[in-house]
Amino acid sequence: MSWKIKYRCTQCGYEASDYEGRGLFRQQIVSVSCPDCKSIQNLVVGGIIGDVAPSFSSEVGRLCLQCGSDKIKIWDKKTCPRCYGTMEKTGEKEFWT
Repeated sequence: MSWKIKYRCTQCGYEASDYEGRGLFRQQIVSVSCPDCKSIQNLVVGGIIGDVAPSFSSEVGRLCLQCGSDKIKIWDKKTCPRCYGTMEKTGEKEFWT
């Protein structure tokens, strides 16, 4: 069972979603922050796809889905990538499979 949780920056209003748990095929969604395009991206990691395509078994060596940067890092679920303000949960939570 997994959940999609929405976050919003208290300073600039930037919004992003984070995923908790694992999907139907045992995959995990990892939220990464990109300093180049100042966004949060969600990468599919592991599960069946990671078994078939080893490059998907971790976030190491992956690129930003928006700009192609190799400088992505796991998002701390606190810092806004745009203004470096504080990101907070909005209370919106959706079931995800």
